[in-house]
Amino acid sequence: MQINLSGHHVDVTDSLRDYVNEKFEKLERHFEHINNVHVVLTVEKLNQIAESTVHLSGSEVHAKAEHNDMYVSIDALIDKLDRQILKYKGKINKH
Repeated sequence: MQINLSGHHVDVTDSLRDYVNEKFEKLERHFEHINNVHVVLTVEKLNQIAESTVHLSGSEVHAKAEHNDMYVSIDALIDKLDRQILKYKGKINKH
């Protein structure tokens, strides 16, 4: 799994990059067919926004989360993506 991480109005520090990589490993444990991930971390006034598009084999999943703490935004983003990926996995296992 390849993670493309970029920041918009925010410096992507090593600790942020490590945190994102660690969290996305959780998703890969649930579903191994993740090709690549594009993550954008944005700061707009007081909102810290984490947004991601996950390219799966044959599909794409997108989620966005906002909070006043970037780490909490990333956690919420992972939770949303996790639910969507498990739902997708359930659909393809039925066929």
